Amino acid sequence: MTYLVAAILGVVQGLTEFLPISSTAHLLIGGELLGFDDPVFTVMIQLGSILAVMWLYRAKIAGVTAGLTRDPDARRFTLMLIVACIPAFVAGAFLADFVQQVLYESFNVIAWAFVLGGIVMLLVERYAPPPRVYQADQTPIGRAFAVGLCQTVALIPGVSRSGATIVGGRLLGLDRAAAAEFSFFLAMPTMVGAFAYELLQVRDQLVAERAAEIAIGFVLAFLAALAVIKPFLRFVTQSGFAPFAWYRIGLGAMIFAALGAGWL
Repeated sequence: MTYLVAAILGVVQGLTEFLPISSTAHLLIGGELLGFDDPVFTVMIQLGSILAVMWLYRAKIAGVTAGLTRDPDARRFTLMLIVACIPAFVAGAFLADFVQQVLYESFNVIAWAFVLGGIVMLLVERYAPPPRVYQADQTPIGRAFAVGLCQTVALIPGVSRSGATIVGGRLLGLDRAAAAEFSFFLAMPTMVGAFAYELLQVRDQLVAERAAEIAIGFVLAFLAALAVIKPFLRFVTQSGFAPFAWYRIGLGAMIFAALGAGWL
């Protein structure tokens, strides 16, 4: 049964990490419903999602790495991501304990974040300024930093890191595909940094007995993320983000109902 739960949560992690619907909140809700609370497992399966997006963009990563000493575009791309990561790293350093010890324990906060985030997403879909940036790697440095500021809001469970960066990108003139892809690029250094920090917090709890569960969750998180990223890009290019916004609002309403009924 533990292996089945590990498999379910691995798939949930992989499917939701890069969609604007908050993987953290889904894991918290899933863990509560399944009676599974293991911070080590949660940290380790995140690595599966990170490696999935890095694998999909391996040619881009290799090209940028090889060109750092001779290619101005590679250096600019690297600077863009560093600048965009700074706000989240600073906010995380100061607020991580409060977020994990207080906000992660409140399904009321998660429900409000789902609903309000969905409403904001619908408003941005309708009233976003005309796009001026059509290639994610050509995002101006100043706008990249502003998107990074938006990412800090995702420390609140239920907001969604990808949702916050996509909304920020759209408000700053990135078109749908560019905003989504910039979110993927920004996810790589941000998630690696968050993974390293969280791993340090739980390193003493790593035990060989949990290796099989972690391996199952890790592999399924990798495969699920691998399966969802490219179709998501195609979908939002054609259909926009409104379906995800309505999903968020509906799920938030369900959480409020579950809280009222005493199920959460």
